[in-house]
Amino acid sequence: MSEILLLNGPNLNMLGSREPELYGSLTLEKVVSGVTERVEASGYAVESYQSNAEHLLIERVQTAKEVARFIIINPGALTHTSIGLRDALLSVKIPFIEVHITNIFAREEFRQRSFLSDIAQGCISGLGVSSYIFAADYAVDWLSKSSV
Repeated sequence: MSEILLLNGPNLNMLGSREPELYGSLTLEKVVSGVTERVEASGYAVESYQSNAEHLLIERVQTAKEVARFIIINPGALTHTSIGLRDALLSVKIPFIEVHITNIFAREEFRQRSFLSDIAQGCISGLGVSSYIFAADYAVDWLSKSSV
């Protein structure tokens, strides 16, 4: 069982080369490695999945019901467009944190609306790739408290 599922949406596979002035120079592999190290050091397991396809992310959320207790998700552009992803997260009833590398509220107007924030346990936005580590720390803390 992977207690934590780390999901990354469209274009996040391009981290490190896509607009480094906004997203930094670390690759997604390095980000996932950092999260995995942090989570596993606390005694929990993490599984990572990235897709550019909305339907694959929705399917992964649906199958998470059997294997994950917490989700960390950077939905990328699907943040602003995917009611289907929202519905999938609602249907599995797995607590999750929404993560963004940039501050979506300081960007273009169309990026300032999230279809997920109001149903998430929290939203970490604008702290670079550290957002992922902060989310991992929260997830581990939440899991340790919910196991008691």
